[in-house]
Amino acid sequence: MSQTILTVACQVRTGIVAAIATYLAEQGCNIHDSSQYSDIDNDRFFMRLSFDNVQGKTREELTEGLAEAAAKYGMQYAFHDPSEKMKVIIMVSRFGHCLNDLLYRWRIGALPIDIVGVISNHMDYQKVVVNHDLPFHCIKVTKANKKEAEAEQMRIVRESGAELIVLARYMQILSDEMCQEMSGRIINIHHSFLPSFKGANPYKQAYERGVKLIGATSHYVTADLDEGPIIEQDTVRVTHTQSANDYVSLGRDVESQVLARAIHAHMHHRVFLNGDKTVIFPASPGEYTSERMG
Repeated sequence: MSQTILTVACQVRTGIVAAIATYLAEQGCNIHDSSQYSDIDNDRFFMRLSFDNVQGKTREELTEGLAEAAAKYGMQYAFHDPSEKMKVIIMVSRFGHCLNDLLYRWRIGALPIDIVGVISNHMDYQKVVVNHDLPFHCIKVTKANKKEAEAEQMRIVRESGAELIVLARYMQILSDEMCQEMSGRIINIHHSFLPSFKGANPYKQAYERGVKLIGATSHYVTADLDEGPIIEQDTVRVTHTQSANDYVSLGRDVESQVLARAIHAHMHHRVFLNGDKTVIFPASPGEYTSERMG
């Protein structure tokens, strides 16, 4: 584990950075990238740094060694090995553009995650998934069997060791229990630039209102529908000469890009929950270029 990432969250206190830097120096570690942010309004401090673990200390050794300083400053902290791919379950319904985009990025190495399965409430993408040598699970969801269906979904998540669930246009509302169990570990893509134009057909609403920008929002899933902390957003410009179908086509492209960027930030431990918001640190040097692009 030559390169290691450390993430820290705690109250704003004087001396936190010095304590961390001193500890890593004592372990023979060389810091090569560091980001930090103090939210004065909420009295919260966030830090992400990557360093060369020259002496090859294990995560357990590094964690134990920092425990005393962490207790002094009330840190929530974790060491991460960036070479370990995060295990991900993708959930999808009948719109497959985000699924296909993620599978392509995963296949060429542009999104270095470990996809351990795809869950759907329809059979539409079974062949696509199986052709990628990935497990496909079709779990029908109705009002009558919703509890049993979610129990089966969570069984698959647990048995696969998935650390993250990605809703790639999965058109079912998750229960409060599932949202709470996987808090901060479910990412959704919403086909709208939140918070406006909510509902099943936001592009039609946007078209009827004559908007000049349409977009998409990726956020963590909470019990409050489409109200979770936002990770990534983007927009594309449209004009009066374009149709509602044009809006849909352009919107799907934006959705795919926004979802991929949100997953990328999460898997590299650049996202910190800060109440109803998030703190997103910029990508480390080489974070993109080090990945195989085809």
